[in-house]
Amino acid sequence: MGHKVHPKSVRLGYIQDWESKWFNIKEMPNFIEEDYHIRVYLKDKLKLAAVSKIVIERPGKYLRINIYTSRPGIVIGKGGQGIENLRKEIETMSAKKTFVNVMEIKRPEIDAQLVAESIAFQLEKHVAFRRVMKKAIERAMMSGIQGIKVMVSGRLGGAEIARTEWLKEGRVPLQTFRADIDYGFVEAYTTMGQIGVKVWIFKKELFKKTTKELIEEAKVVDLNAVTEQVQTAKAKEESK
Repeated sequence: MGHKVHPKSVRLGYIQDWESKWFNIKEMPNFIEEDYHIRVYLKDKLKLAAVSKIVIERPGKYLRINIYTSRPGIVIGKGGQGIENLRKEIETMSAKKTFVNVMEIKRPEIDAQLVAESIAFQLEKHVAFRRVMKKAIERAMMSGIQGIKVMVSGRLGGAEIARTEWLKEGRVPLQTFRADIDYGFVEAYTTMGQIGVKVWIFKKELFKKTTKELIEEAKVVDLNAVTEQVQTAKAKEESK
């Protein structure tokens, strides 16, 4: 099960959420195709905006698109012109009134899709693949995650035979459903051919308290105990 199943697919409805939020049995094939074309268009249009994911919602007769990016300024454009052009273009594609929201990603170094895109971009610039992988892992681990794994496949370093190389640091428990694992995949188009880049980032284990949370709880318990002691002491003095 390790690499055979998408880490997000087995966690949908449990700790992960869908990227297309709507339900319509009659129009399902058309909506799925429309969602695909919207995502392809936005990804192509916002290549330099570091877009991690695009969430599409269909409440009633409207279309709401949430763009998650680490560079919101590029998406919004000067005076909001960029986002307005996107909205008009999507309205012509879907023939529905569209609302476009831009969500900022505060920490792009722990977003698996953005890490994978960063690695792919550097590989296209002919940077040594091992150095790129190590730098990405170091940056992510410094941000306080529990584990990361990076895998690249293809004609690495311009070799004649394609191969797979990977580096890992920390824990990446793919079979633990409560583990919040972010997954990203992208393809780098180099002069020697296509190179696939996969990134798994283990952020935290949900439903399990971290050391920091346990310390905070202990502090609260200590404060409660102190307040109780003070109250009992006051009650004794008043009774005297």
